[in-house]
Amino acid sequence: MEILIQQLFNGLTIGSVYSLVALGLTLVYGILHIPNFAHGALYMMGGYITLMMMVNYGLHYWLAILFSVLTVGLIGVLMERLVFHPLRNAPPIHDKIAAIGILLFLEAFAQYVWGAEYKTMPSPYGQVVQLFGLTFTMQRLLIIVSAIVVMLLLYLFLKKTFTGATIIAMSQDRDGASLVGINTSRVAILTFLISGGLAAIASSLAAPINLVFPGMGHLVILKAFVIIILGGMGSIPGAIVGGYILGFSESLGATYISNDYKDIIAFILLVIILSIKPTGLFAKGGH
Repeated sequence: MEILIQQLFNGLTIGSVYSLVALGLTLVYGILHIPNFAHGALYMMGGYITLMMMVNYGLHYWLAILFSVLTVGLIGVLMERLVFHPLRNAPPIHDKIAAIGILLFLEAFAQYVWGAEYKTMPSPYGQVVQLFGLTFTMQRLLIIVSAIVVMLLLYLFLKKTFTGATIIAMSQDRDGASLVGINTSRVAILTFLISGGLAAIASSLAAPINLVFPGMGHLVILKAFVIIILGGMGSIPGAIVGGYILGFSESLGATYISNDYKDIIAFILLVIILSIKPTGLFAKGGH
């Protein structure tokens, strides 16, 4: 029983990171219909920038994360302005090729600046906590709590503010949104800013329990794509629920089936869910 609870806790931890990454991805997809393959590179940049700010400039963990969120958010905005915006009327394949180009560029950049070796991120929350006979590290608790707080804030922002409402309007009907006078360019910039910020938060939270290296975004982004397909493309609740479903399946699968196969679980889940419900769990109507 203890093992089960420990694994459920681990599932919550992994799921929280996945959900944050998938949220950023689904926001961009929902609004611009761009599958942003470069999102994994934003995740990776977030980890490196937080690490660099802490190690080289002695910033506190939270300040380093804040700096990273702003920086990666700006990288997201530059991506939208310099690459995706000019391509908005091009054939769809151009977006995808451009996104892969950005991914390769950012990875090469990271390798050039920080080197190819694996780095560990120090965390002020390395303490081990005993609770009900279970062992947690503070960092894992921090990941879960921070992720939930961030998701709640994002939810409130989208539901309760005018700007959030414009994002939702644009994700439902882009042409309609521009007809009623919503500035679609501004919404696109804001969406990329939020998306980059979410990726940076996810990697900064996860890096102390994982490692920071140029390819750290690969598996995460593959899984984030699985999650947004599971949850229904462009669905925000779908991204969150999908992230946790995958997190739990992986941690339980690693314990009860085999650790060697935990990365395949995502894709098996994808096949099963899409066989039952081809549009995903939370697909939007009318698409």
